[in-house]
Amino acid sequence: MKRIGFLSFGHWSNSPGSKTRSASDVLLQSIDLAVAAEEVGADGAYFRVHHYANQLASPFPLLAAAGAKTSRIELGTGVIDMRYENPLYMAEDAAAADLIAGGRLQLGVSRGSPEQVIDGYRYFGYEAPEGSTMADVARNNTGVFLKVIDGARFAEPNPRPMFPNPHPGPLGIQPQSPGLRDRIWWGAGSDSTAVWAAEQGMNLMSSTLKEDESGEPFHVQQRKQIEAYRAAWAEAGHEREPRVSVSRSIFAIVNDMDRAYFGGGQRDESDQFGVIDDFRAVFGRSYAAEPDVLIEQLREDEAIAAADTLLLTVPNQLGVDYNAHVLESLLTHVAPALGWR
Repeated sequence: MKRIGFLSFGHWSNSPGSKTRSASDVLLQSIDLAVAAEEVGADGAYFRVHHYANQLASPFPLLAAAGAKTSRIELGTGVIDMRYENPLYMAEDAAAADLIAGGRLQLGVSRGSPEQVIDGYRYFGYEAPEGSTMADVARNNTGVFLKVIDGARFAEPNPRPMFPNPHPGPLGIQPQSPGLRDRIWWGAGSDSTAVWAAEQGMNLMSSTLKEDESGEPFHVQQRKQIEAYRAAWAEAGHEREPRVSVSRSIFAIVNDMDRAYFGGGQRDESDQFGVIDDFRAVFGRSYAAEPDVLIEQLREDEAIAAADTLLLTVPNQLGVDYNAHVLESLLTHVAPALGWR
């Protein structure tokens, strides 16, 4: 069995054919897609977080709203850029949304992806202290976030508070949501950051690209990243079993509309290599084929086999109904043959 969900970038534009022409369209349709995904039997609704772009940016109102409309499906992010976050304020938002959702949040966090602007975090009021980098800031913010959602008490109480304090001694962030600490994921772009995530006790979220560290096919490098992560987890001595997710673009062609969108022309049927943020990266291929062909192609993907969770990147601008169809097609025509259902 494998958990299968969707990952939406939450684009909107006035381009021809777009069913999301405004931020309002994207937000409301994202909630509707979470509901539809739950109805067709998917396990997760995950959303990207990008600043300064016509895409989803503030995840917690969306996660809380989707949590109030659904009852079973996991709700997550992939990923929140921790260079932009006040970890205490984020802890309050995250716990509140998790309580509304009944403990179903799965929050992916990381250093973030290439941006629309130069040093965008500066406009949010954040800069790296002398002698450190913004990658250090992201990791430090993550460390604080993990501690406070786990109940750390650190704030000196007022001896004459407006309301009686619940206990003597330092106070912590409220509300607290039990179990949230075990549902934080780190988006790792390299083997070393995956190992670091394991040492910190976070789940692993690996995307459709990573640093090219060997020249091997993407799925092989990603499988090795997962193995390094699990080895580091075992060495750290954590008590629970970790979770690992990978993302893929996968489309089962089962009707004429699928064929029109994904059945012809040029497709990324092989990995791509390039430079991103000054490092050489490998980008994983996309999959689009009739179910019998797709089953055999996916059977060869070593990283999907190694992960317990698969996130399907969806073309959100094609609307809720079509994306629900994409999910249902894979769950019905592909997943059972691969032992995922």
